[in-house]
Amino acid sequence: MITKDSFSLPKKQLVIVVIVSVFVSLIIGFIAGSAAFDLARYVHQNKFLQGLFPNENATSTNENLGGNQNLQDKNADIFSRDKQITKVVKDISPAVVSIIISKDLPKIEQYMIDPFQDSPLGDFFNLQIPQYRQNGTEKQEIGGGTGFVVGENGLILTNRHVVFDKEAEYTVLTNDGKKYDAKIVAISPLQDLAFLRVSGINIKPLKLGDSDKIEIGQTAITIGNALGEFRNTVSVGVISGLKRTITASQGFGGASEELDQVIQTDAAINEGNSGGPLLNLQGEVVGVNTAMASGAENIGFAIPVNEAKKNIADVISSGEISYPYLGVRYVLINKLIQEQNKLMVDYGALVVRGQSSTELAIMPGSPADKAGFQENDIILEMNGKKINETNSLSKMVLNAKIGDEVTLKVLSKGNTKEIKLKLEKMPSTL
Repeated sequence: MITKDSFSLPKKQLVIVVIVSVFVSLIIGFIAGSAAFDLARYVHQNKFLQGLFPNENATSTNENLGGNQNLQDKNADIFSRDKQITKVVKDISPAVVSIIISKDLPKIEQYMIDPFQDSPLGDFFNLQIPQYRQNGTEKQEIGGGTGFVVGENGLILTNRHVVFDKEAEYTVLTNDGKKYDAKIVAISPLQDLAFLRVSGINIKPLKLGDSDKIEIGQTAITIGNALGEFRNTVSVGVISGLKRTITASQGFGGASEELDQVIQTDAAINEGNSGGPLLNLQGEVVGVNTAMASGAENIGFAIPVNEAKKNIADVISSGEISYPYLGVRYVLINKLIQEQNKLMVDYGALVVRGQSSTELAIMPGSPADKAGFQENDIILEMNGKKINETNSLSKMVLNAKIGDEVTLKVLSKGNTKEIKLKLEKMPSTL
């Protein structure tokens, strides 16, 4: 009878057989592995055999090295850009200041009255109704903005709309937390620019770049007092557009103005960033942050620094800003404006009043007023050059000099005529 254990070895012999079998298997495995390694190496070195033993998933050593090199180069570029940005921020931050706006406002206090205190019902109802009354005034912070040092002895550039309230007081807060009283020394009547002077600080002015050389897509850095609360907030983006024309308003119910040739960026410009610098990777100022598009994400605008350079030079040399002026408020005409207003032409400057009662179409006593300009006149040309979106009237006037005589071609009530007038110095707005 054959059973499951009909064939068996003694226990000692069985152990010897197992050990020998394992040892033999190891030797055979080592020989096979070595042969396979030698074969693979030989195939790798023999182009003919590579054709017989293709490996679709294999990548050459050179390709692997190239991929790693590209990754290393990319990481090096990112690291280098980060180093540039952090260096710019470190170098520039001391010259970027927060501007705190304060004003004496009525101090309101609450008190309680009992409307029935003088009647028999007073004890029955015992009512206490709150009432409010003024109890003197107190200084309160009403807003904030940003500025940056552009000249010796604490000369600071900011936006005109930051310091528009002549009854307010302005305090400059430096990056090291020190506070200084600031005085308005000059306000640009044509651009959204203004200058403050602070005594007692010794901060190196920022270097001004060339805004005519910036390109769409290049890195842009902003530093400012975001929301009037987070001073020296840094944001990074790119130059998104050039030579934009926008109509900017100063908050709810505020005056509006047309800004021409401005820079568009997606580097965040929040409330309170107004007046701060727009910088390139070399740490040069290429723009002055001035506005943001409401209802959009990261669409901000800056005045090209080249347009501010004349103002800076004027204030440093004479303490004031001098401009020739015509004295009209206008909107540049394009195809859309022509269609909306049913105009006869698709170019020129349409003389119009603003949204508020103080925004007159023609400034009283101005050269335009003296020459007989009227609202809804269209200025077509100045000195024989067409006025359009790329060649605005304000740009032409700014390129002229105080006292120059200019010839304007004007469309008035359907008739074309020429008007000659002399440009005068714009009155100071201080």
